[in-house]
Amino acid sequence: MRLRKMVLLLAALALVVSLAACGSSGQGQKEQPKKEEPKKEAPNKQVAPKKGPEKKKETAKGPEDRTLKLTIPALRRIEDDTIPTGKGTRMKLFRDYAAVHIAGTDFPWEENSNVYIAGHRLGFKNTDSWLAFYDLEDLKKGDKVYLTDANGKKYTYKVYQKKIVEPTDLSVLKPIKGKRIVSLQTCTLPDYTKRVIYRAELQKS
Repeated sequence: MRLRKMVLLLAALALVVSLAACGSSGQGQKEQPKKEEPKKEAPNKQVAPKKGPEKKKETAKGPEDRTLKLTIPALRRIEDDTIPTGKGTRMKLFRDYAAVHIAGTDFPWEENSNVYIAGHRLGFKNTDSWLAFYDLEDLKKGDKVYLTDANGKKYTYKVYQKKIVEPTDLSVLKPIKGKRIVSLQTCTLPDYTKRVIYRAELQKS
């Protein structure tokens, strides 16, 4: 009897951990929070893959300062937001910024690039992460995404694809042959157990 109770307790703990794994407020809850007033703060959990694939060499040189700015007109809270580069385990970055460019993935000035950016669904009150990507799924095909590098060069992307993947699927970090894209990732609603990714392709200037 004790053994059975222990097994049930361990299974319950494993479920709680998996539901919280996306690392934002209320992500272990079954009920979808109201858009404007989520109640709980985000637990300190990993939001995104630790880092992208190792690159053999950089195909193009960009600015020394690798900070990007992100604007998504279809989202209410993403306008000229600072996007630092860091690992998916850098919780301070995910707490303080609307989103993070995952280290080891590409930059917009590189050929055959996949600029992978992840953010909280809910985030932390009184920070730029708060509700930053909550309405990511309002994006539609053809919506624009803008990245600006530290030199002020603007890159315009157009949304073309939505994907839902398991948190263990790292294939989404890789570039797609012949394309230059940005990937925007957060957790799925209402259970927050998977990752939803929107891909947008760079437009010719």
